[in-house]
Amino acid sequence: MAGSQDASPRLDLRTGTQRVFAHLLVSNAVVALVNYTVWFALTFWVFLETRSVFATGTVAGVFLVATAATGIWFGSLVDHHPKRTVLQASALASAAIYALCLALYLVTPARTFTDVGSWELWVLIVLLMVGVIAGNPRMIALPTLVTLLVPEDRRDRANGLVGTVTGTSMLVTSVLSGVLVAAGGMLPVLLLALVVLVASVAHLARVHVPERPPHAAEDGRSGGGPGAGPDAGPDPGPGPGPDLGAGVDLRGTWRLVRGVPGLVPLIGFSCFNNFLGGAFMALMDAYGLSLVSVQVWGLLWGGLSALMIVGGLLVARLGLGARPVRLLLLVNVGAWAVTMLFPLAASVVTLTVAMAVFMLLMPFAEAAEQTVLQRVVPYERQGRVFGFAQSVEQSAAPLTAFLVGPLTQFAVVPFMTDGAGADAIGAWFGTGQARAIALVFVVTGAAGLVVTVLALASPQYRSLSGSFARARPPVADLADAPSGPVAGPGPATRPASGRDASPTA
Repeated sequence: MAGSQDASPRLDLRTGTQRVFAHLLVSNAVVALVNYTVWFALTFWVFLETRSVFATGTVAGVFLVATAATGIWFGSLVDHHPKRTVLQASALASAAIYALCLALYLVTPARTFTDVGSWELWVLIVLLMVGVIAGNPRMIALPTLVTLLVPEDRRDRANGLVGTVTGTSMLVTSVLSGVLVAAGGMLPVLLLALVVLVASVAHLARVHVPERPPHAAEDGRSGGGPGAGPDAGPDPGPGPGPDLGAGVDLRGTWRLVRGVPGLVPLIGFSCFNNFLGGAFMALMDAYGLSLVSVQVWGLLWGGLSALMIVGGLLVARLGLGARPVRLLLLVNVGAWAVTMLFPLAASVVTLTVAMAVFMLLMPFAEAAEQTVLQRVVPYERQGRVFGFAQSVEQSAAPLTAFLVGPLTQFAVVPFMTDGAGADAIGAWFGTGQARAIALVFVVTGAAGLVVTVLALASPQYRSLSGSFARARPPVADLADAPSGPVAGPGPATRPASGRDASPTA
């Protein structure tokens, strides 16, 4: 991905603050695994009990809407409190809610859950989804912990490792949730979640996270992060002062995002990508099942999902080079190109090749975006900015998914069955429902490709690249400092060492 002159040092997860990061990464992976298992298992269980597509769709809708709605608030919690406290509180909140759900599940007659109109069912659904959402502060805190604990010249590799762990969690979740529901409904799911969450809290209680207190970080605000001097790079504008009680602070977060040249277009670009990606979310299963059986389709996606793990490992191994903004856009050029081309032929082979390329490239794009944000956003604001980006970006795909299904069914399918589209291109492209979906994919891929090429030629791209090059790495003093013992009864925070590391990018 980059020449040898851009190669970054490898991660050393055995010593210092990088070892602390490894502990936190594993903890986050295991907790995310059980939370997503609860979500997936709830979806399976609700459908098996009620046979209601409306109920299962509501589960997905609650998750997506709640994730988008709470991102900025969760980001504020991450910024205003010690990171280990956030991780522990998140796990304890999920555990408490799951315990309440377990009690409700045990005292409610089983036949009650077969009635889609029963209040007990919907109380259980809402509570379980609140428990899953309570785990989201951990996901927002994780990239800020990369900034805190990993030296700047290795953060791209650490972000790749985060992608690998996330991909592994999602792959295991899809299998584990089905097995547990088949074994005993939601009972084994909730028991497993409680055991894992309690074990995670006990584990993190012995992990020492070196971190300056939040009020010190706020007082030391600057454009390049704590300790940055006058040449630290772009200043996002005057901060609002110490704001430990400022809550969500949307205005200050928006002012900071606007103050970094090119950052708003970057978040907008990711939002647009997710908006287009919603078309694939809504239609990919229908298209794939028109080509192969449901058994083959399930096995195929299992294998394709594993390629996301491979992509994350490649990032951890190779890094992203010195120009992650450029790499982010080039990766999107490749991804949109293959998604535009594969539907031209009604073939499971072209579909598999295109999705394999897409799955391999996506960890590079995600790691590049995180690496850029970790560099240009002051550390004391990163939780809010990551939360803001999550809220904006994740709100797009569900919107498209809700719109594209009816649009395809009532406009594109007739267009490609016996309408003008069938008459114009049907002879070589094909007709019918599957080819209508393929046409939606081609148009979506072409739109994504055009927008990405325009972004590469835009002044905003050059501005953000310049911001990245000029910005002084935040919190390099903590990341490079000796961390002391990783495990032990010590306090959750300690003062920074004060030693600044020289930026290498």
